[in-house]
Amino acid sequence: MNLIIATNNKNKAQEIRMILGGYFLVAKTIDEAGIALEVVEDGVSFCENAIKKAEEILAAAEDFEAALADDSGLAVDALGGAPGIYSARYANSGHDDSANNEKLLREMAGVSNRTCRFVCAVALARRGKPTLCVEGACEGVLLAEPAGEGGFGYDPLFYYKPAKCSFAQMAKEQKNKISHRRAALELLKDRLALEEQE
Repeated sequence: MNLIIATNNKNKAQEIRMILGGYFLVAKTIDEAGIALEVVEDGVSFCENAIKKAEEILAAAEDFEAALADDSGLAVDALGGAPGIYSARYANSGHDDSANNEKLLREMAGVSNRTCRFVCAVALARRGKPTLCVEGACEGVLLAEPAGEGGFGYDPLFYYKPAKCSFAQMAKEQKNKISHRRAALELLKDRLALEEQE
């Protein structure tokens, strides 16, 4: 199956390719496929945004049989789940990781409850079949200051207790084994396997 990955985010696309391995015959990003379409993420949930992206990109990508899109973010319990679906643009600065991290640290200054989770919804739109959407999560604790140089987004602030380090301190391969995106993609694979049995 020829798959288009509905993202311009090279970090995300690389992570998705590493996790999916050879599951799809071809897996191209919208840039690689020459699709110039910016989808407005105006849903009220991660799944709504992922479904909208996957379906709109598939409609524009005639040479592909399926489109995979994700919407992910950080949900901090003490902030009622924020930044949530607004994670990428939390500081109103257009995907500026440093500004987003700084705003989150300011809002969490002096707060003792620092439990949080990365959430990822993955949607797979296919021609002639219903769109699937699954959601995965990875539990962690919000650090008081950034740790590590790797990763992207909120990775320097996300402490994963079993590994005793932040996501930004992990090798990509280690992070991909336990990430919220991995959890969602594994659930998606399970759903596809169930469909094949029906």
